[in-house]
Amino acid sequence: MIARLSQILTLSPGGVILTGNPAGVGMGRTPPRYLQPGDTLTTIIEGLGMLHQQFTTPAQATA
Repeated sequence: MIARLSQILTLSPGGVILTGNPAGVGMGRTPPRYLQPGDTLTTIIEGLGMLHQQFTTPAQATA
């Protein structure tokens, strides 16, 4: 996969290649569960820190 991708685009150190949905994603739950306005996604990358992203509706995002 990496070899094929490197033929069509430039891969950089630290780049992330996403290949699909991991286990436990919202659409695989019963009932399905998706991100909603007000939900917060927290990403932690060792050596870089923590990123918090709060989800809003399009109207809230432009206000």
